[in-house]
Amino acid sequence: VQLQASGGGLVQAGGSLRLSCAASGRAFSLNTMGWFRQAPGKEREFVATFTWSGLATYYANSVQGRFTISRDNSKNTMYLQMNSLKPEDTAVYFCAASTANLRGSARSQAGYDYWGQGTQVTVSS
Repeated sequence: VQLQASGGGLVQAGGSLRLSCAASGRAFSLNTMGWFRQAPGKEREFVATFTWSGLATYYANSVQGRFTISRDNSKNTMYLQMNSLKPEDTAVYFCAASTANLRGSARSQAGYDYWGQGTQVTVSS
């Protein structure tokens, strides 16, 4: 499985961006997909995740109500709609996927088998 993240860029505070993550290869085997981010000098942190069946969706407290994770099954693509962006959202955003239904463990990086290359999001104040 290969993951290709895109959609990052420079935006002013309060603006919006939509990130995409296209899965190729054995994409049908994926169960859990999610987004993580890493700001300069900080560790990678969880942002949002869902199971491919759509039965469970989780968000980090810091993005709850501002970010929305979604998917297009027909395109094997996951999205992250980011609204009301803040300077503290500045980071490299990574998409990740697992063949397992990670359930409560989906917030941890450890369970993910595949990672995209990352896309830079910069929010100016």
